[in-house]
Amino acid sequence: MSDLATDELIDLQKSADAEHARLAGLDSEEHRAHWEQWRVAAERVQAAVTEHAASAGLKRCEVEQAVKKAARHSEGTAGA
Repeated sequence: MSDLATDELIDLQKSADAEHARLAGLDSEEHRAHWEQWRVAAERVQAAVTEHAASAGLKRCEVEQAVKKAARHSEGTAGA
């Protein structure tokens, strides 16, 4: 994996994406409950991306883009 998108960051993004996908078609009460799970997962991704970028001296936006691209365009890796 590159310096921009680590396996851990990709797995976190896939988890957040999976939580978001679960929102489709839910009624209001279920939607609220699952929305909260997605929000927490998304916050974890954002915090991890920020921390990785800062510690590696990288641009945060480039790290986020690389992570999302790797998570959403790769098949057969852990996470989702």
